Amino acid sequence: MIRLIIIADDFTGGLDTGVQFAQKGIRTRVVTDWKTDYQEAAQGCEVLVVVAETRHIRPEDAYRIVSGIVQKSIPLNIPFIYKKTDSGLRGNIGAELNAVLHASGAAVLPFLPSMPSLGRITAGGIHYISGVPVAQSIFGKDPFEPVTESDVCQLLRHQCRAPVTSGSIGHFPDSEGIWVIDAGSEEDLVAAGQSLHASGRLHVMAGCAGFAAVLPDLLGLMKGPVPALPNLAPGLLVLCGSVNPITQHQLEHAENAGFARVHILPEQKLTPGYFDTDPGRETLRIWREQYEKTPWFILDANDADPENAESAAFIHAHGMTMESARQCISGSLGQILPALLESPVNRSILITGGDTLLECMNHLHVSQMEPVLEVFPGVVLSTFETAGKMQYVITKSGGFGEEKLLCHLKDLIMRQP
Repeated sequence: MIRLIIIADDFTGGLDTGVQFAQKGIRTRVVTDWKTDYQEAAQGCEVLVVVAETRHIRPEDAYRIVSGIVQKSIPLNIPFIYKKTDSGLRGNIGAELNAVLHASGAAVLPFLPSMPSLGRITAGGIHYISGVPVAQSIFGKDPFEPVTESDVCQLLRHQCRAPVTSGSIGHFPDSEGIWVIDAGSEEDLVAAGQSLHASGRLHVMAGCAGFAAVLPDLLGLMKGPVPALPNLAPGLLVLCGSVNPITQHQLEHAENAGFARVHILPEQKLTPGYFDTDPGRETLRIWREQYEKTPWFILDANDADPENAESAAFIHAHGMTMESARQCISGSLGQILPALLESPVNRSILITGGDTLLECMNHLHVSQMEPVLEVFPGVVLSTFETAGKMQYVITKSGGFGEEKLLCHLKDLIMRQP
């Protein structure tokens, strides 16, 4: 029986939230088709994560999809609904929280956006990234969905008709609507969760992976054996579709430490159907050969220059919008992984960027994954089935992980027996 349904706005976010339950022995499944039969999809699981893919679409469409997911959940008598949001506040958060509140019929929707383990906290209603108000951080410079407002209530009100009020532990609002709750530490999240649960306010809630991490104990979910880290395949293929500077610093550090790094050219990633052409197929053959010969191999959708000037010029010259460029890049990257997996050589795989992950899985005809555990904070090991066999994949959002992450992964893989 499903006891908790999590609605995520992108794929990597769904995994890094679902893993908070899976790594405590709670069977968890992530699905990418929100129209699927939830009971059938979640057989044997207590937690179902539904990837809505609403981050980049129009607010009214995000509202419609999230509302539809909640409405599908209500007849199943699922006791807890969790709207997972981006820890950097990107996307259609106001529209989505509004949809959850109205579709569920709840009087109050507590929203705890903090993730203290990664330096993302809310204080006085202002959201901070490592001490910097979010609109002034790297998330304010995102080329696809820049965050322009650090006051969480104000940000929500741009898309939300429901009342939005800020509060803190011991000082919860006394009004109906969306409550934005401060939290500056893991202890704050636990204390807020305990207080909300005691007052019956956790049946419908929202937050990122930070608050999700305290829910297994609060909600009394059934725990099984804690999963152990399995033996990972030797070597590491990194497929990067993220433009986040955090990820770019990770790739630069890895390259300086000896990883081979290939920058995918603008015409390769921005020309629809490029990898179905003769030059595209030859490129995939060359990369597959390099994948087989090079254990530590990065395929990066960013240009060699940090400003992505070549890609910007290509986009401008071909009259593309940023949205069409984003879709084209993720679609092109989606074709690369299946081509490399045709090789008899087996490597560990890291995919960064939710759009890239979704397109890779679409091209592999995969619509379900099961998170296993966090290899490092925000870095998730999951399993999926393709071509009749189980495959591990490591994923992370673009804004997660420290600079030496790829080198730490290399060390971890090399230390295995």
